[in-house]
Amino acid sequence: MKYFNYEKTAYEARIPTEALRELYNRIRQEFPDDEMIAELHIVRACMAIRDGFITLEEALIPELAEKL
Repeated sequence: MKYFNYEKTAYEARIPTEALRELYNRIRQEFPDDEMIAELHIVRACMAIRDGFITLEEALIPELAEKL
């Protein structure tokens, strides 16, 4: 089940598909038992990238991904 349309937000942020997959996998590792929370964090990361608060490269650094 999908809870959030993070693909749309990733598209708006111009995040390439492969980078979104990597971001998804990294965040999913942090929340292996809670799909909804993982997707929420993915949406928040995509929004932060879209709105210029962080770069894609910063989001892909595991230490920073935990803070999103």
